[in-house]
Amino acid sequence: MSFTLNELALLLIALVVGWLLGLMMSGRGKYHRLYRDEEIAHRNAIKERDAALRERDARIEAANVRIAELERQSGPIGPGTATAVGGAVHGRDDLSRIRGVSQAQEVAMNEAGYHRYGQIAALNAEQEATLEARLGLKPGTIAHEDWRGQARTLDHGDKPGLLGRLTGSA
Repeated sequence: MSFTLNELALLLIALVVGWLLGLMMSGRGKYHRLYRDEEIAHRNAIKERDAALRERDARIEAANVRIAELERQSGPIGPGTATAVGGAVHGRDDLSRIRGVSQAQEVAMNEAGYHRYGQIAALNAEQEATLEARLGLKPGTIAHEDWRGQARTLDHGDKPGLLGRLTGSA
């Protein structure tokens, strides 16, 4: 049996390609091990992600149950703003109605223990200075803006400022 030069070249190429593929596939199991390790790492990552998602969903469900429970306890919200209703429920006045008091300052005043207009109206000079320092105001700001007088007016249920004078409530 005699082979032509082309047939010998093709046979040689087929042998070399087969030899290379054999080396790549066997690799003493090296590539197979690497592939298997990567598959295991991927499966573990998916399991961890799914566990984290289940945990997150459980926390969300618990929070929703707690919210529903709190909503049942509080009852329906009546007329008025949520701030006013929330203040009435928690025993607080809306201190931001005092001219010169921002929402952030109202929060800081609540943290300092001032929740009612009567408390602001009853401030003495030392408490006024302490509150000004806590709110980061210039000394004398509370007296200059007459927070005590405004709080006294609001505590009595009168409308502060020009609106009160125009409607005859002040």
